[in-house]
Amino acid sequence: MNLRDLVYGMYSRRVERRLDATQVPKHIGVILDGNRRWAKAAGGTTVQGHQAGADKIAEMLGWCEETGVEVVTLWLLSTDNLDRPSEELVPLLGIIEDAVSRLAASGRWRVHHVGTMDMLPTRTQLVLKEAEQATFAHTGILVNVAVGYGGRQEIADAVRSLLHEHAGRGTTIEDLAGLLDVEHIAEHLYTRGQPDPDLVIRTSGEQRLSGFMLWQSAHSEYYFCEVFWPAFRKVDFLRALRDYSARHRRYGS
Repeated sequence: MNLRDLVYGMYSRRVERRLDATQVPKHIGVILDGNRRWAKAAGGTTVQGHQAGADKIAEMLGWCEETGVEVVTLWLLSTDNLDRPSEELVPLLGIIEDAVSRLAASGRWRVHHVGTMDMLPTRTQLVLKEAEQATFAHTGILVNVAVGYGGRQEIADAVRSLLHEHAGRGTTIEDLAGLLDVEHIAEHLYTRGQPDPDLVIRTSGEQRLSGFMLWQSAHSEYYFCEVFWPAFRKVDFLRALRDYSARHRRYGS
């Protein structure tokens, strides 16, 4: 172990010791940003950047286990990403499929897909469905894999599902308009039944949500980290938790 690693380890343990265990977020959303820029800076290819990003996921989930986080939502592929050139999209989908399969095979976590399944290739759909089925009874962290996900699309899908449900019951549009409230829509989101994210982390230095969990993040705290996702370290994660625990959540007031 070199001096730099020794100092880094000491600092990480110091930050971890000072965390307030009662203030750890139960649900963390993560925008895994910066794979391509990390690869470019390292002289690598885009595919290598995406692979390095996928390899970071299990490590990060391990940190979540250690600190008591219960739900993690990972944004792996947006609906906008589906418009990328096939020479980039096809390898990326393969990396995502492999990453999801590895999460399921680990036996440590429960995998749940959030996103529009119909927009994804058949093989990707199959991998996501198999991962959910294989881990359904697992009691570890609930890991939402956001693949083919867009916040506006999610809200549109929720409203569409709500309309179909009430049409099946014979509810008129006028009656529905009279009883509709935010909870009715929340019950049809991809994350229905789950707590909203307490903390949303975005790597790479970009300071925007880009449509991530638009409905659920109304009262979330945000943490923007300058580090590209493949280079995200435990100390960066702990700093995000420390920053979160120091905030006074006012829930919009």
